[in-house]
Amino acid sequence: MYFDDLCSSLSRLPEVEAIALGGSRAGECYDETSDYDLYVYCAPIPSEGARKALLGECCAYMELSNSFWELEDDCTLKDGVDIDILYRDLGAFARELSSVVDDCVARNGYTTCMWHNLLNSCVIFDRAGDYGRLQERYSVRYPERLRRNIISRNMRLLTGNLPSYDSQILKAVRRGDLVSVNHRTAALMESCFDVIFALNGMTHPGEKRLVAKALEGADVLPDGFERDVKALYQDLFSSPAAVEGDVGRLVGNLSSCLLAAGYEV
Repeated sequence: MYFDDLCSSLSRLPEVEAIALGGSRAGECYDETSDYDLYVYCAPIPSEGARKALLGECCAYMELSNSFWELEDDCTLKDGVDIDILYRDLGAFARELSSVVDDCVARNGYTTCMWHNLLNSCVIFDRAGDYGRLQERYSVRYPERLRRNIISRNMRLLTGNLPSYDSQILKAVRRGDLVSVNHRTAALMESCFDVIFALNGMTHPGEKRLVAKALEGADVLPDGFERDVKALYQDLFSSPAAVEGDVGRLVGNLSSCLLAAGYEV
């Protein structure tokens, strides 16, 4: 009830062009405690005062204008369910999509997350139909040039270059720099998953349950992928002497998988 009322109130703000529900609530894998990820596309962003008055009708707790990643209001609805309300410019969102899908520009991990967000969001409100047209425009086959660009860029980040993640991790392990080990391993996995999802023509689903989502959705995976990921994380701090072998197997099996699929590494 509170969620529906909130969406209805937001849609009446003249600045709001579209509202979309993302995250687990937009699919089937959620329960009554799952939070809401609500994307509000607007120009300009409604004032904090206007948002506070509106949110106060439906929320028991509010944190307004958090800007750690995107501008958002993080709240708890009066029924106890958390909601993250992210405010975006639709034109900027469209340009980001075009950069990835049309121009095939690869990133350091997470390349197709915004595309995934668009395709897997449920439209709640669409004043002029612009959000729906974006969904239709980008409901296209995964571009082969984008696949190759993601693989090329992220494999070079993984191995074979002086600043590649594998060598950075090994240096950090040898120095006993546990913070750096953790940081560089996270970056290594970001690129690994970007490659795996690209290889399989899957848009990147974000940060959560990545191993499970790869196992569920990918037709092609490196040999022993789940085993190798588990071994790396189990050894990072308990058996650092084993990390060199763990990283080598993970990256080596990914390289072999790509070669078998016809991609140069």
